[in-house]
Amino acid sequence: MSTITETQDKAIPLEEMELYHLHWNTPEMAEDPYSEIAAARAVHPWLAKADEGYVVIGYQAIRDLMEMDMQDKFRPSFDGIIEILGAKDTPWGRFTAEQMLALGPAEHRVLRDTFAAKFTPRYANQIRPLMQEIMGNLLEEWLPRGEFDFAEFSSYYPVSVMTSMIGAPLDVIPDLRESLEALGLAYSLDPSRVPALQKAIIHMDDFCHKLVAERRKNPEHDGPPDLLDMLIEASAEGQIPDRQLIDMLIFLFEAGYDTSKNVITFMMYEMTRHPEIYARCAEDTDYCRKAVEEFLRYFNPSHSFRFTDSEIIYDGVIIPKDTMLFFSLNQSGRDPSVFENPEVFDPERPIDPSHRQLAFGLGKHMCLGQYIARAQIQEGLHMIARQMKNPSIAGDVKFRPFPGLWGLESLPLGFDRA
Repeated sequence: MSTITETQDKAIPLEEMELYHLHWNTPEMAEDPYSEIAAARAVHPWLAKADEGYVVIGYQAIRDLMEMDMQDKFRPSFDGIIEILGAKDTPWGRFTAEQMLALGPAEHRVLRDTFAAKFTPRYANQIRPLMQEIMGNLLEEWLPRGEFDFAEFSSYYPVSVMTSMIGAPLDVIPDLRESLEALGLAYSLDPSRVPALQKAIIHMDDFCHKLVAERRKNPEHDGPPDLLDMLIEASAEGQIPDRQLIDMLIFLFEAGYDTSKNVITFMMYEMTRHPEIYARCAEDTDYCRKAVEEFLRYFNPSHSFRFTDSEIIYDGVIIPKDTMLFFSLNQSGRDPSVFENPEVFDPERPIDPSHRQLAFGLGKHMCLGQYIARAQIQEGLHMIARQMKNPSIAGDVKFRPFPGLWGLESLPLGFDRA
């Protein structure tokens, strides 16, 4: 285990280190990041370089450094992302600089404490029937088509769940999906995507403003209070301004869409190579949950990023103040110094409590919706496996850019109907 130290004895300044340079915004990296990361680990076990900053690739280093976030030794680096994209003083730049993850410690704590109580395991379990209903409807609509792009199919699942959770009309889903697709590519660090980001964030902002205004005007609706009722109530109790309430709604849509969609899609890609695991997921819900948890170690779409707020000395490396660090969560579970045979997907793999998967982050920025995400993926996979038998790849697989939210852009599948 690496250690954090406060002494400069034998420590090497970051700028003097010889590190592997990741050309991570290339088609080759998108198709196979693991080989490139293995090459980087051969030069340094937990650190590499990219054009935009430094990339932390070691499991223990990610854990140790992200836990230092609790000590306020880092600050959000969304302003750095905005600068890389040239998006300052734009609608997307405004949202990105002001959404919850970008706020300073005190303001972030207020927002998180206000809303966190609504995102409990109990609440996630209560909406499992809703998830089952939505996935059932999607399968009923799509299975008669025969072969289809599973990435497109799976994209309708999380956006439909979220839309239903807030009581919005279902006819808004296609436009929401289009906007969320654009926003999900924001952190691929490609300035050419900025016009699409502006269009998407303006649409999402307008949608959420109208949604909240309509609910306040007509608070009565069928059934128990939904998530929108709970968020409006929480914001009133916490005296949260409307601007932050709207941004929280946009953030929940954005955070809950691409992660769940990408995990389900990539998991289906892997299941074409593991028919015995897939078959058990159809029959055994407990095994299916194990498979999801193991898969979150094996594959995770996310990167997280921070600026150092002061000089840090870690494991013999002096990291200067204002250094941009990218935490490659999607590589953390493949670290061979921590996980035995990390390239093997094994739902029966024993879980070491000290080496749990990092898919949902750590500390004060740990994902608020992690319980909903887990439930959504578990329920979706189980129902898909029951109805789509013998899935096989039926065309060219296309990958998303590696930085940001990695995964599959397209996954053509053939299958037998149950």
